[in-house]
Parts: sequence; C-alpha cells; structure tokens
Amino acid sequence: MVESVRLSKLMSERGLCSRREADAYIEKGLVFVDGRRITELGTKVDPDCAIRLDVEATARQAERVTILLHKPVGYVSGQPEPGYQPAAALIRPDTRWREDRAPRRFSQKQLKGLAPAGRLDIDSTGLLVLTQDGRIAKQLIGDDSDVEKEYLVRVEGHLDDRGLALLNHGLSLDGRTLRPARVAWQNADQLRFILKEGRKRQIRRMCELVGLKVVGLKRVRIGGVRLGELPLGQWRYLRADERFL
Repeated sequence: MVESVRLSKLMSERGLCSRREADAYIEKGLVFVDGRRITELGTKVDPDCAIRLDVEATARQAERVTILLHKPVGYVSGQPEPGYQPAAALIRPDTRWREDRAPRRFSQKQLKGLAPAGRLDIDSTGLLVLTQDGRIAKQLIGDDSDVEKEYLVRVEGHLDDRGLALLNHGLSLDGRTLRPARVAWQNADQLRFILKEGRKRQIRRMCELVGLKVVGLKRVRIGGVRLGELPLGQWRYLRADERFL
C-alpha cells in the first residue's frame, strides 16, 4: 500500500514552489489535486497524484524576481552586521547593469521577500543570487541541492600532490566528511574549485587544512548561470532562458 504524503511537501519536492508558498496557495484555494480544489492545510495525498496550480498562483510566480549581483568585498550576504551593509542594499535602479536586457522595470516591491539563495562571505566577491522565488531557493540551498558552484581562488603557500588530492576528496569539517569536489590549478597562484555544497567559509577552511592561505576568492558560476561580464557592485535580472539546473 502506497503511503500518502503531505501535499505541501509533495509540491516542494516536485519543484512547484516552497512548502511555505504551498501552504499559502492551499489556504487560498489555488491548488488542485486530480482535478479537486484543496483548501485544507495538512491534506495528505497519493504521491503519484496530478497537481495543478490555479492561474492566479502561476501569475504570482511569474511576478517574482531573481537577481544576480556581483558582490564586492565588505558586504554580507544576509542579515546586516555591525559596521557592514547587506548585499541587498546594492539592489537599486542606479546600480542595475546597463547591459541588462531583461524586459522588467525595477520597483520597490521587488525588494520585498528578496533573500540570498546561498552564502558568499564578507571577504569574498562574485556571483550572488537573490530571489523572491521559493522554487529557485530550493534548487540552490535545499538539503538535496546538487547544483555546482565554481570559484577562482588565489592562494599563498605550498601545495603538493597529496594536498591537492585531499582538496578533491578526503577532508572533513566540523566532524563531517566533505562531498567530493573538483579542484585544479588555474594558474601559478590560483585554484579553481567546483563544489556541490556550501559550508560556512568552506573553501578557506579547506585550504587551511592543506597549508594554504586564501588571499582572494571569487564565485564565477552557479549551475548553468555565469557571472560573465557583470561589473562589480552591479546587478541584473535572471533571464528567462537561464537555468541553474
């Protein structure tokens, strides 16, 4: 016998929306299961059921924005810290990249609920994603996220073949073994890291474990989306043809 599952959980697993968004849609009667409108929170359904969102819900999703920012050093990704500004403070009309061709007009309502989907520490620069869309947040920071993040990392110190092998696989942080990475020399003083996880200050701590000091760290890609020529301190909208997965 197939065990029923909570509707909001199933909607999240299928990438329709986040669990919180699912609950909001259900309360407003905007979710149909096998053609039947569902309005009760906590409803359990067959895991193979057909789920459809009302046009009002899909229209709301289409209005949500995802922004790509080239974060400078000195800005924090999330909540502001004493003496520092959050990266979201850079999302203003005057800092929008002039080459952005997305057919959207900036408005203050786009800042409501706009949150970073992943960390980039205060000493690092590069691609930071901020989104109002729970589906994208789940792709990038969900427990089962499998999206690659690519970094260029300038280092000081000596790294032998064994140390490089450990960076690729074999290190642990906080008592947990790290997932396999892809790490290789980009040039004489710069490594390229490709990771599928994002522990706090992970790359810096990995380098410390093999005797290296990070002197510069830049994220250049998240999944299928690249930083490209986006200038430092400026932002653009995620294009309709771009996908993280």
